[in-house]
Amino acid sequence: MSSTLTPSNPIRSEINLDAQGKQAGYLRLPHSVHRSAYGWLPIPIASIRNGTGPVVLIMAGNHGDEYEGQILVSTLIREIDAAQVAGQLILLPQANAPAAEAGLRTSPLDDGNLNRAFPGDPQGSPTQAIAHYIEHVLLARADYLIDLHSGGSSLLYRGNNMLAIDPRDDGDNERLQRALRAFGLPNAFLHAENPVHAATAARRQGALSITAELGGGGTVDAALLREARQGLLHFLGAIGALSGPLVPEAPPADTRFLRVAGARHYVYAYDNGLFEPLVELGDRVVAGQPAARIHFPDTPLKEPVTCHFASDGEVVCKRVPALVRRGDCLFHLAEEVV
Repeated sequence: MSSTLTPSNPIRSEINLDAQGKQAGYLRLPHSVHRSAYGWLPIPIASIRNGTGPVVLIMAGNHGDEYEGQILVSTLIREIDAAQVAGQLILLPQANAPAAEAGLRTSPLDDGNLNRAFPGDPQGSPTQAIAHYIEHVLLARADYLIDLHSGGSSLLYRGNNMLAIDPRDDGDNERLQRALRAFGLPNAFLHAENPVHAATAARRQGALSITAELGGGGTVDAALLREARQGLLHFLGAIGALSGPLVPEAPPADTRFLRVAGARHYVYAYDNGLFEPLVELGDRVVAGQPAARIHFPDTPLKEPVTCHFASDGEVVCKRVPALVRRGDCLFHLAEEVV
């Protein structure tokens, strides 16, 4: 077993991240419960390392009900040989493994949302310890983070999208634009920094981060999965981390850049009831336009409540389940960068 262990973090790696070649195993997080007094939680990990070059952390299963990335990362682990790599690929197909095992957004062990847990706590709950290890061990050695998400079971995005933190300066912007265009998914959303996200954890550790939002709705769309695979493999080729027949000749699309501008781009339910959408993904809307009606079948004479958009924009994401409670997100918008 490798001694890859940050001081005070209980997670140990079965694989040696400094070794050349292809390895797969588990990160072991000690977890003592009634069923297993001396047990540990298995978090799948692989390393494919060959010579010198960029170090890329490719992560999925940050949220356990987002399946597209989990399939893509596990497929790449099987398909990529060390001889095709220059540098190192570190692959986490189920970063929050307890959540992924349960098919839930958050961990059933501590209700932990991994993408709201950074920079983590090595002596905290399982999710906090995982976040700490990812930031302070894995991202500390990485040049790039690719964090593969989707809308999960509650949301559906229009097609495949990328998210990235607003660049800090012109040099940062140029590097980010090159990276996003090399990945080449149809849309790239720029957004403000959030200190508890993996993307900001990457920035703190000096790594460039791209977050992908690949469809969702609790399903896997084969065409979207193929497009995401093409984009990721082309990106790895463009940065010099991967070569050979797996690398496509071109990215899947010419990327369009948009911005998510905070609260005004979101619509929330303020009542418990049944959600009737009044617009579709891809529609362009204006401030004040009706977005949805909330119905109350348990009170037959009660009129539905209409929710409205607070801003102009394009509908890029909508809620999937019709049953809603106050505070549930119904839609989010983005606007083109001009």
